[in-house]
Amino acid sequence: MIHAPRVAFAIGDAGGISPELSARVLADDEANRGDMIVIGDARVLAMGARQAGVTLDLPVLAPGGLVEGLPNGSFIVDMANCDPGAVTPGAASETTGRAALQNFAAALRLAAVGVAGTVFFTPFNKHGMRLAKADYVDEIGFINQTIGATRSGREFNVLDEVWNARVTSHIPLRDVADALTEDRIFDALRLTVETMEGAGFERPRIGVAALNPHAGDGRNFGDEDEDILRPAVERARARQMAVTGPIPSDTVFVRAVKGEFDAVMTMYHDQGQIAMKLLGFDRGVTLIAGYPFPIVTPAHGTAYDIAGQGIADTGATFNAVALGRRLASRGAPRTQTVSAADLPGLFDGKVEFAPVAG
Repeated sequence: MIHAPRVAFAIGDAGGISPELSARVLADDEANRGDMIVIGDARVLAMGARQAGVTLDLPVLAPGGLVEGLPNGSFIVDMANCDPGAVTPGAASETTGRAALQNFAAALRLAAVGVAGTVFFTPFNKHGMRLAKADYVDEIGFINQTIGATRSGREFNVLDEVWNARVTSHIPLRDVADALTEDRIFDALRLTVETMEGAGFERPRIGVAALNPHAGDGRNFGDEDEDILRPAVERARARQMAVTGPIPSDTVFVRAVKGEFDAVMTMYHDQGQIAMKLLGFDRGVTLIAGYPFPIVTPAHGTAYDIAGQGIADTGATFNAVALGRRLASRGAPRTQTVSAADLPGLFDGKVEFAPVAG
């Protein structure tokens, strides 16, 4: 049983900027501290190094090469699952989606058994992943399925000046109001406090964004803010959480950026994402919390429009690596619960693919 502070690093969609970003992380002495288990096709990483104009000297191992244990320093486990010759820059495909899912699943398994302290991945493309696995919805559902989670996590978007938590995520807008309950909002608030305290906030101040315009305007524009959001806020305050709301969503981020709140909790995906990406598109980090280990990625996507050009901004990527390490170091020490002989199986484990017909 050994302490395991390593970073499980899954290379994302090979048709976008993930290969370039992956290479830039590994070529940077501050981002790559010799603690990274990189998971992906070594040929894709080499392609990314060419795109980025960097030179990498990274040991390459097959999964079977881990039976003697983990080597020191950073290295790549070559999944040999994505021939660059089959990749079209700027396009989603079943090939790139399948490889991204396999890489991510292996990284999650490493963290689940304590081999790694955090999971980091460069951007995925959900369309490509659905081409490979038709029932793929989002990362949280895939994480739950892969590690058999008993508690579902939630996504946060993180900037230095403000965090964004949300109650619902990847669901149609027409379904949001029906999905909101007092318990669901309260649970989201409790997890937000727990996660932010783990990141070093002593008593995080959270502004809760209203669902309806003007927070319902005294029930003129809906009852949800009075009947669902407000009771959840009052319940959280009764448990000594520093929560305020519901606050009209067109002003809550203004108040947060001026220093009134450390985080804004929004009711649905774009209610927060639009504000966060306007504030810091090239700096923001997506954190998936609620599991025994943090999962981090840059908050932007695969940027197909600039794929292969060597011009991708690395700010959000480097911030994601730093946040993952910081959260892992502040959490409870994790221990490896498998023997070296079991390590290859963490990479060989199959993802149940259900390709889209036709």
